[in-house]
Amino acid sequence: MSSKPDITIAGAGPAGLACALSLAERGWRVTVTDPAPDRVLAAPSFDGREIALTHHSRGWLDSHDIWSRIPEGAISPLRTARIETGQDVPPNEAGALLFRAPEGSSDALGYLVPNHLIRTALHDAVRQEPRITVLAGKKVVSSSGNSDVARILLDDGTLLESALLVAADGRFSQIRQSRGIGALVHDFGKQIMVCRMRHPLPHEGVALQWFDEGQTIALLPVADDGQPGHLSSLVLTLDPGEIAALKAMDTATFSADITRRTQARMGQMSVESDRVTYPLKTVFAHRFQTTRLALIGDAAVGMHPITAHGFNLGLKGQAILCEEIARADADPGSASALRAFERRHRRATAPLFAATNGIATLYTHDARPTLALRKAGLAVADRLAPLKSMVTGFLMDRSHTA
Repeated sequence: MSSKPDITIAGAGPAGLACALSLAERGWRVTVTDPAPDRVLAAPSFDGREIALTHHSRGWLDSHDIWSRIPEGAISPLRTARIETGQDVPPNEAGALLFRAPEGSSDALGYLVPNHLIRTALHDAVRQEPRITVLAGKKVVSSSGNSDVARILLDDGTLLESALLVAADGRFSQIRQSRGIGALVHDFGKQIMVCRMRHPLPHEGVALQWFDEGQTIALLPVADDGQPGHLSSLVLTLDPGEIAALKAMDTATFSADITRRTQARMGQMSVESDRVTYPLKTVFAHRFQTTRLALIGDAAVGMHPITAHGFNLGLKGQAILCEEIARADADPGSASALRAFERRHRRATAPLFAATNGIATLYTHDARPTLALRKAGLAVADRLAPLKSMVTGFLMDRSHTA
């Protein structure tokens, strides 16, 4: 069996589905493939991740009829981003680097939304677009491309031929590897555990990034659910052995351990969800395109989670690709369009990727001279108003939505 859509997208994650919608709205016939069955794509389970959406991303989701599909009660405005280092919890604002929305602005820095709800909303919108076909439960066996056509073979024997193949199959992309595109992979030798915690003290819309000695803790504000107490998403980075021990703990022991690790700053913590773990590896592809192939999302750039901007960059990447395709002469896989996409997306991501990895390396190294440098760095940064204004602008990102 064979099919000939205009464009094929491998991967029905957020970047792949968003790209399918963007392309279909421009009149292209799009086929999306994914190895997960349709029931999983339509109703993905909770995966622990809270996505920090910029204003640009919210605008894109709103303009493509996605934002209205996300339950309003699940959206938590991000009022303040707080960064700390060291074991001592600074009193009030002393010793912490704070970012807030500009004075006089009623807007939040951004919006925290559960990843599985974004995926559900995107899938729902895709299913209602007649130009998009989703082939769920189909794994890509091989891919190739020449000057005329891109081909992928699925494990059920289906051959898809199109003018362009878009790889959105994750940071360990099989398509990227099979087409001979290497990647810079930074293995931090750590694992991440994410879960929801209930606590008695309000988070007040503050996202905390705490580079403690021997561990990195993030507490992200989650919308209240009507039950006693308040909710935060815990993102804990540790050595793999420690993560394994935490995952094996019973609920009461784990909750007590997290209360200790967070120095009870939110009161007694109680775990409210599954504990989900991920390896901490970042990826930056050597190239974002080759003959009749474009890489988007984590297949192109897999960011360190301390920025919480992987999803936002994925949305921007697919938007750039669609803009360059629109400029092409009726050929979505033209070499000139793909080269223009790569130039723009590399400019937008390379400096941030390098800076993020550098900061993550510095702030997770616990030698005494480094600890002092970390503290001094935060103190200096907090006094530099232009720097704080620039970072705040990046966090909010009000750039044009395509």
